[in-house]
Amino acid sequence: MFELSRRYIKTGFVFFVIGLTIGLFMIVDKHVFYRWPSTQLITAHVHVLLIGFVVSLIMGVAIWMFPRPSPDTRYSPLLAEITYWLLTLGTSVRFAGEVISSYHLSRAIDTLIVTGSISQALAGVLFVYNMWSRVRPVGKQR
Repeated sequence: MFELSRRYIKTGFVFFVIGLTIGLFMIVDKHVFYRWPSTQLITAHVHVLLIGFVVSLIMGVAIWMFPRPSPDTRYSPLLAEITYWLLTLGTSVRFAGEVISSYHLSRAIDTLIVTGSISQALAGVLFVYNMWSRVRPVGKQR
């Protein structure tokens, strides 16, 4: 397995544990302290699980399992690395911003959330662009 694939997958596992932890916190808050979680906290929980865990895992496995880049593909290991950092940092910033905004509203926190979201979206587009040429017919495999 490639080092970058391992990093995507292990990062996904970390986001999974964070998502489970925040979910447990919300359940305890609701059923023990009778406080309904804010929509920002629910969004943070869903987002860290869906983007942080599921998407990171999918991207890591795709880089590992898709056919190796051939000389005529436009796949770039540097772009794959940049994509990893955009996704990971964007998810972390958005998650932190949403958690903080559930307790304290401010324009600066909103800016962090939007910045993290843009980073995640850019990572998704770059991932598809970079991997597109690795999805090819069986006869074109190396």
